[in-house]
Amino acid sequence: MSRWRGQPSVKGSSEASRMALLTLSTIGITFVWGVEQTYCTPYLLSLGLTKSKTSLVWIAGPLSGLIVQPIVGTVADKSTSSWGRRRPFIMTGAIISALFLLLLGFTEDIIGFFVEDKKSVQHLTISAAVFAIYAVDFSINAVMSAARSLVVDTLPMEKQQTGSAWGSRMSAIGHGIAFATGAIDLPSLFGTSLGETQFKQLTVLAAFGLVGTCSVTCWAVTERVLLSAASKSPKEGGLYQVGSHIWSTLWYLPPRIRAICMAQFWAWIGWFPFLFYSTTWIGETYFRYDAPHDAKQSKDALGEVGRVGSKAFIIYSLITFFGSWFLPLVIKSPDDRSYTQRPPQSIRGIVEKLNKYKPDLLTAWIWAHATFATAMLFAPFARSFRFAATLVCICGLPWNIASWAPHAFLGIEVNRLSSGEDGSYRRLSNASVEMADMNGSHTSPDDPHATTGGEPSGVYFGILNIYTTIPQFIGTIISTVVFSVLEPGKSPELAHNAHPDEHHKTDGPNGVAVCLFIGALSAMAAVFATRRLKSM
Repeated sequence: MSRWRGQPSVKGSSEASRMALLTLSTIGITFVWGVEQTYCTPYLLSLGLTKSKTSLVWIAGPLSGLIVQPIVGTVADKSTSSWGRRRPFIMTGAIISALFLLLLGFTEDIIGFFVEDKKSVQHLTISAAVFAIYAVDFSINAVMSAARSLVVDTLPMEKQQTGSAWGSRMSAIGHGIAFATGAIDLPSLFGTSLGETQFKQLTVLAAFGLVGTCSVTCWAVTERVLLSAASKSPKEGGLYQVGSHIWSTLWYLPPRIRAICMAQFWAWIGWFPFLFYSTTWIGETYFRYDAPHDAKQSKDALGEVGRVGSKAFIIYSLITFFGSWFLPLVIKSPDDRSYTQRPPQSIRGIVEKLNKYKPDLLTAWIWAHATFATAMLFAPFARSFRFAATLVCICGLPWNIASWAPHAFLGIEVNRLSSGEDGSYRRLSNASVEMADMNGSHTSPDDPHATTGGEPSGVYFGILNIYTTIPQFIGTIISTVVFSVLEPGKSPELAHNAHPDEHHKTDGPNGVAVCLFIGALSAMAAVFATRRLKSM
């Protein structure tokens, strides 16, 4: 039996303020992802990499997720730190990510300070930029893993959908900030105090934003402390023990959790090219069909492509932001059977009538897959910035649900595994989130002998991430093949220093659009995979 001390709590005078503080780190995390997804592909293309080689760089994302999140989740589950199981990983990962973000933004300056030969500077800059991207991805995945598990550990089963919805809201805010700042001409606003280019200034803002938001969440949340784990092993804490625990859990996943993971697998083959290449696709569509001559000859082509893509994604992020508030109000919680909200007496009649017509979260998830697939099937036919931007904006609400539903379902399943369908629901204090007393006991929060089931949320969310990252490997292979066949040269829009003979042609199908089309086919498979949950 695991031994614990204390009870989880969050500072704040209302549920909304507590939820906001608990999930605030998500803003910083998604700000970093937004900057990376918007600017890093054009940045690598501007350094002279081809699209096929750039797609191989993005193995960093799935590789880091596959390795880091399950390991961090498993190690954190057994952590006996007096700071709690999750917060040390959140802060350490945030600081490391911030340092390598600064390296990424100022790579050319740092390399140029030590090396004078121009050819050597170019090669070393590419190597350092790729290394920095890998380092950022590995460290930010540690932050993500711990932050998600912190929400699950802190909230009772009845509040898992609420916590997941708040995470989705904060994600929309983070992306919105990233796209809004990306669309603004930052050098003209701030001067050169944060760097002379758009990309440099964004990396500085992302670094400080990540550390700042993670610091606030860690300050606001008090975790219960694990005094001793339920089981002991001669190799406990070692890499072998961690790996074998992950493998055994993965091999014997409960049926519903496996079904959730399979739905995520098919969905993410579709979402991967959308998240990593769609801003580049919009920028290229603009440059090829709509841009005036002056824009094509811009000295800061990277900034132009990034700003054009960000303008489209500002609308997308506004849709996801409002959707993150609106959708939870009109979609039934998957755990409505055991928890019924009590609306104010004045509107109870209206609310109860509306509740009869609410779709459940599973149905909404299925329709999200279908809507995303339908939009991306039209990607190869986009011949204007407006049409491409419209297709992206249609995917706003589907992304809301895609980033919310699997974590809500998994959080509920993990809590059910720990507590069965029982457990009382009580309020610890006015300054804490409502917690479930999972073992039905009423021990003192400071009793070192207090025990509970100790939810293994870290390893289960790590396994969900495995099913999220393997599709990204598949997507990387698909995009590498597509780019090698359709666009084997360097980017004519961004690689201005390359010889014209090295540029790929632009009169054929856009390689990114073809990848989006293939992703749409996988999203259609996700529809059928998600429907299986209805019969389980």
